[in-house]
Amino acid sequence: MGDLTKAKLLRIFLGDSDKIKGMPVYEKIIRDARKMDLRGATAYKGFMGFGRNSQIHTSKILAISDDLPIVVEIVDSIEKIEEFLPHVEKIFEEADCGGLVTIEEATILKHAKSQRK
Repeated sequence: MGDLTKAKLLRIFLGDSDKIKGMPVYEKIIRDARKMDLRGATAYKGFMGFGRNSQIHTSKILAISDDLPIVVEIVDSIEKIEEFLPHVEKIFEEADCGGLVTIEEATILKHAKSQRK
C-alpha cells in the first residue's frame, strides 16, 4: 500500500441542534477544515446517545429528538490537527454549545485523490 504515515484522528462529539449564526456547528467545522486544507472530514449522525447532561437523545419513533448526536472525524498530520484545534474551540465558544473533543493516534495507509472531476 505504500508508505505508512503517522497522523492524528480528531473526533468531535456534539448535538444536531447546535448552531452558529444559523448554520449547524458540524457544518461550520467541516467547512473550516476544508478552508484550512485538511485531508478530509466526515460528519456522522447517531441514532441514539447521551452526553454530559445524561439526557438520552434517540431517533425512536415514539421519542423523536431534534438533537441527535453528531460525530465529526478529521484525520491529518499532527501539526495540522493541532493548528485546527483553536478553530474548533472558537466555534464552540461562538455557538455557546457543549461537546467533547478527542484526539487519537492514526496511521494513514493510503490517501488517493479521486480521478473524477
